[in-house]
Amino acid sequence: MGRIIEITRHDMPVAVLRQHALRCRNGRVACRILAIAHVLEGASRAEAASACGMDRQTLRDWVQRYNAKGIAGLADARRSGRPTALSAGQMQVLNDLVLAGPDLARDGVVR
Repeated sequence: MGRIIEITRHDMPVAVLRQHALRCRNGRVACRILAIAHVLEGASRAEAASACGMDRQTLRDWVQRYNAKGIAGLADARRSGRPTALSAGQMQVLNDLVLAGPDLARDGVVR
C-alpha cells in the first residue's frame, strides 16, 4: 500500500476551496478541488476519491500537485503532440459543420 501524502498547504479554508470549485468552469478541476476539500474536512482518502470519481492513487497525485502549486496545480498540464493540420479557417468550417449536424435530405440520417 502506498504512503499517504498529507496535505501541507493550508492557505485556504475549506469553504474558500468549495467556493473556487463552484466558480470553476472546468468540471475536472472542480472535482479535484472538491476531493481536496473532502480530505481537509476529515473524509478518508477512499471516500473523498470515490465521491469525486477517482481512485485513491489519483487523489494522491493531485494532493502532491496541490501541495506544490495550490489550485493552479490542479489544472491539466498542457499536452505536447502533433500540431493540428487544419488552419484556423478550416477549423471554423469544421466546427460549423459539426454544430449544424446532418441534413436528412442530403445525408440520409438525422444524427
